[in-house]
Amino acid sequence: MSGGTAPRHAARVAGAVKEYGTGDTRVRALDGVSVDFPAERFTAIMGPSGSGKSTLMHCAAGLDTLTEGHAYLGDTELGPLDDRRLTLLRRERVGFVFQAFNLVPTLTVRENITLPLDLAGRAPDPRRLADLIEVVGLGDRLAHRPSELSGGQQQRVAVARALVGQPDVVFADEPTGNLDSRTGTGVLTLLRRAVDTLGRAVVMVTHDPTAAGHADRVLFLADGRLVDTMDAPTADRVLDRMKDLDRGEGR
Repeated sequence: MSGGTAPRHAARVAGAVKEYGTGDTRVRALDGVSVDFPAERFTAIMGPSGSGKSTLMHCAAGLDTLTEGHAYLGDTELGPLDDRRLTLLRRERVGFVFQAFNLVPTLTVRENITLPLDLAGRAPDPRRLADLIEVVGLGDRLAHRPSELSGGQQQRVAVARALVGQPDVVFADEPTGNLDSRTGTGVLTLLRRAVDTLGRAVVMVTHDPTAAGHADRVLFLADGRLVDTMDAPTADRVLDRMKDLDRGEGR
């Protein structure tokens, strides 16, 4: 972890409320959610469509602001920070992986991986960069551009980019959504290794029970509220719980 002794949690929200729109069109996407995302743990967020799972992740990561309540990265509250300080905090403490990969098409694999460090004016540690490239299995693709890679290879580049700055926490929004099951499993294995080997926290939004089965804990949201948690999840247990939520049971 960066910056001395790591806090008990990598991120957390307390009394989180997020509303969109006004008047008759107002929607409450989060309705008083309080949850910790522990350091060095893999947390999955699941729920029916419109449950607020992506909103929770975006607010916890500082990509969106809460209407009410508090969000923290480590022990730093996000609400009082101006845009510049929030951007710097995310750059130092957070990595992001998205469903759409979000690679820069004109950059090589190596340049895409090191982009967060380049933007921060930091040179990569050669040994750590080499170790990371070995972990994601891209050593023979460093000079290629994204258009020359498969979807799974592009997502592995995105995972490496998220990890290159040694963040405290990686937020992953449907990271296997555009991948076949075999390729997706490879990406999930990388995220699992980020926790077990590199000591990062991972917070992943997913609709896939199999993906959630790679996590240490699953949070279940419905109608903007946290309705259940599951430790040591399996794909079958997660699927059964999601069926209950889809039927409106247990909310």
